[in-house]
Amino acid sequence: MVQPNRNKPGPNGQRGRPSQNRQGERLGQRSGRRFEQENVVEEWYPKTELGKKVQSGQITNIDEILFSGQKILEYQIVDRLLPDLSDELIKLGTTQRSTGSGRKFKFRAVVVVGDGRGHIGIGSGKSDEARPAIENAIRDAKRRILYVPSGCGSWECGCGTKHSLPVKVIGKSGSVEVTLKSAPRGVGIVGNAIVKKVLTKAGIKDVWSFSRGHTATKHNTAMAVYNALKKLTNMQSRIDWTEE
Repeated sequence: MVQPNRNKPGPNGQRGRPSQNRQGERLGQRSGRRFEQENVVEEWYPKTELGKKVQSGQITNIDEILFSGQKILEYQIVDRLLPDLSDELIKLGTTQRSTGSGRKFKFRAVVVVGDGRGHIGIGSGKSDEARPAIENAIRDAKRRILYVPSGCGSWECGCGTKHSLPVKVIGKSGSVEVTLKSAPRGVGIVGNAIVKKVLTKAGIKDVWSFSRGHTATKHNTAMAVYNALKKLTNMQSRIDWTEE
């Protein structure tokens, strides 16, 4: 059997085995095909009546859904009505549980989403890997979106612009209790890092915050702020009365 002569020059003048550049080109072509498949946008087939109305164009404003009290079960509704929504990671940790075959670990993520104009949501998600856990948390946060009314409820300011909260609200989650009070213009958000992240996503600029409990638990602290802002959706101001 005659073996090929590896010392014979190839078509590009090189001797020996095929160069690594050619192998890299092949791998690059394969990885390029995989990358294109990952970037394909999934087509949305709504399963709820609300989703079908949004897709058909009968509902074009997210506030129409939130003010009517309807529950959002499909995150694609928020993607369609709030395309400029941004997200920020609050916490990424691991959880474990004991089974007959040993311990099983999972990643758990907590994410806040908002557009900076009064819409905010907080969600959590789990998965075997970090990235899918964050994606599940983002989808959960979009399903929990709510509208936060803003105003100027500080007696020190009275400017009438929507830069703070209209009234004092208190939220609680677990052992953490957060109190939010309206602050005069220019004060900023007075609170810890978690409180600032949540209020910034909601578009609130000036707030006094007081918290107590085990505030090192980031998820409970974020949910306490979320529950406090949620109470504002059940209130009606004088401006809303005059508009009616």
